[in-house]
Amino acid sequence: MIEKHLVQITSELGLQPRQVAATAVLLEEGATVPFIARYRKERTGELDEVKITAIRDRLEQLEALDKRRESIISSLEERKLLTEELRAKVDGALSLTSLEDIYLPYKPRKRTRATIAKELGLEPLSEILWAQDVATDPEALAAPYVGNTVTVDGKTSSLDNIAAALAGARDILAERINDDATARAQLRSLYLNKGIMKSTLISGKEVEGAKFKDYFDWSEPAATAPSHRILAMRRGETEGFLYFRLTPPESEALGTLFQLFVRGSSPAAKQVQLACEDSLKRLLGFAMEVEARGFYKKKADEEAIRVFADNLRELLLASPLGQKITLGIDPGFRTGCKVVLLDRQGKLLAHEVIYPGRGRSEELEAAEAILNMVRLHKIEAIAIGNGTASRETEAFIKKLKLPPSIQIVVVSESGASIYSASEIAREEFPDLDLTVRGAISIGRRLMDPLAELVKLDPKSIGVGQYQHDVDQSALKRSLDDVVISCVNRVGVELNTASRHLLAYVSGLNSRTAASLVSHRDTNGPFKSRSELLKISGLGPKAFEQAAGFLRIRGGIHPLDTSSVHPERYEVVDRMAEDLGCTVEQLMKDPVKRNAIKLDGYVTPEVGLPTLRDIIAELAKPGRDPREQFEAFSFADGVEKVGDLQPGMKLPGIVTNVTAFGAFVDIGVHQDGLVHISQISDDFVKNPAEFLKVGQKVQTTVMEVDLERKRIALSLKTKVDLAPRQSKGAPGSNRGGRGEDHSRFMRQDCGKPGTGGDWFSMAQQKKF
Repeated sequence: MIEKHLVQITSELGLQPRQVAATAVLLEEGATVPFIARYRKERTGELDEVKITAIRDRLEQLEALDKRRESIISSLEERKLLTEELRAKVDGALSLTSLEDIYLPYKPRKRTRATIAKELGLEPLSEILWAQDVATDPEALAAPYVGNTVTVDGKTSSLDNIAAALAGARDILAERINDDATARAQLRSLYLNKGIMKSTLISGKEVEGAKFKDYFDWSEPAATAPSHRILAMRRGETEGFLYFRLTPPESEALGTLFQLFVRGSSPAAKQVQLACEDSLKRLLGFAMEVEARGFYKKKADEEAIRVFADNLRELLLASPLGQKITLGIDPGFRTGCKVVLLDRQGKLLAHEVIYPGRGRSEELEAAEAILNMVRLHKIEAIAIGNGTASRETEAFIKKLKLPPSIQIVVVSESGASIYSASEIAREEFPDLDLTVRGAISIGRRLMDPLAELVKLDPKSIGVGQYQHDVDQSALKRSLDDVVISCVNRVGVELNTASRHLLAYVSGLNSRTAASLVSHRDTNGPFKSRSELLKISGLGPKAFEQAAGFLRIRGGIHPLDTSSVHPERYEVVDRMAEDLGCTVEQLMKDPVKRNAIKLDGYVTPEVGLPTLRDIIAELAKPGRDPREQFEAFSFADGVEKVGDLQPGMKLPGIVTNVTAFGAFVDIGVHQDGLVHISQISDDFVKNPAEFLKVGQKVQTTVMEVDLERKRIALSLKTKVDLAPRQSKGAPGSNRGGRGEDHSRFMRQDCGKPGTGGDWFSMAQQKKF
């Protein structure tokens, strides 16, 4: 199959034929994307995961195209419609769209107006009209057909007059125009390049659909509409608040059809012109609008999925605190704070509930409980969830004057409640309350975000835009790719990793991961990678794919702690032998490593790219590619939206990057929006080029809307603040909107997709 599509993929992706061919063969052999990128560089010409994934996806698309082609040919053969000319056209189609255009005239269809007209014997009349001879008199030619009658399935159709006969003939022509591949191609191009997206309010839905107010009367060119606006309008349509259309200028659409099919101004040509108008209004225009809407929906989906995937990658690769004895705290007012004690491997040692907000006596009890745990268990870190009462709990902990070596960190709780009620959580802690499970997740997230977040459905983490509106299978595929990429990039400690983390390792799945954990529980820690071959269901191929991504600290072979693949141990052994030392000495001595002449170890299977990777790994075996953990604290004394004032300079953490800006947590239980125009003093086209999820930033409060809990922030060095107070801000005696909003809130957040619609929808947890 790859030979058939090699030239096309090579041209589309700008790669060399050998790279595409080698990658296709490896994928067909069952190799994973991370494995190919890391351990088969010589064969692919050092392609990265992005390019390998693009080859994989394009191969799958072309395979689907081939299956559809085979299905069409089979259908045509069965109905004895396949000619050599038609087969050549079908075989030559390079896209699903062109293939369907070719097949459309031969496609079995329901009984249409054109079908009925043909049953009434009007096809000869339609052919005469189609010829558009100047001498043709349509009415005279139609007269003999008056009185024709046909009954099909108990339904009778008849031609009562000349007008009905001509209308029937035009129905045949309208369908013929609709089925014309050239007409469809030109109309398709017009809809895609000059189509205008329009949304209008459905009468009587003003109040219910208020969150879509910006789209009550909105239009813009489809070709330049950003993805979030497209998805917002479609959501408004889906929820029953908006009419949504995508159409080009009607005059241009009709002009295209007239140019293709109308010849002259004879009476017959007038009939063809009427057929063109009917086809556009009733058939072709509708079909092209559906296609164009689908095209831009797919384009918007791809952008939204890309944003989500990029954000998820940053979140999964967030800096880990590492193996520390940790207290995890799930804050709460009425129900108290759930506190868990975790050892350095994240195992639960103890848990209890404290009530620091219920009065002096209970606050003293809570303080004593925390201090006792710190003293008895030598606590090294405290993770506090960022939900309700988080800032109050943080202030309480800081008042205890704990040893300065203890790091106190506020951790995102996003998705923790979903984990708490999940099957995974019930399996891990069947006898614990949901709130205790949540506190455990919070503590573990601080220690190793990746290991804990892989237990969640990525969609529940809350770093996407319109994820519920996009193609769910495409979203899942993309997010799964990101999780797999991150897990294998970091590597997994074989003797401590959970079954859920192991399942994402290249070559493994949930079944083999469970077998690994079972073997580990029964036989003790793995001592070497070679022991993996003893696992039931894990054969040589799975071992090849997985071994390099699994680490064993203190294993028998010193390279088992590194990303050097077992298939290359022999190369390292030869290096050490040539230098007269052991592998351990080679790993510890940079002088010896620098003395290695890599050219001497090149073979047909092992080239310089792999050898350079090996040397880098020998220098820092098992190095974690994630950045060093840096503690972060919100501003003291600013704990709720009411504490904010325009002009305040506050530290924050980016929680979500979107196409129109970014949301930032500044520690007031409500993220603020940094609109794209406020990200930098320089022009910003793509927020992701300036910001990433988890990034620490210094913000300036521009405006606060207490009533709707909206916060406008800026990252610019010079911020132009509004001269008037924010709506509802402390000290303000204004209650209306309009003039009480700053220029930023009025002009920027009010535009569709730039804040107004996003703020309200974000509050409803729809992203």
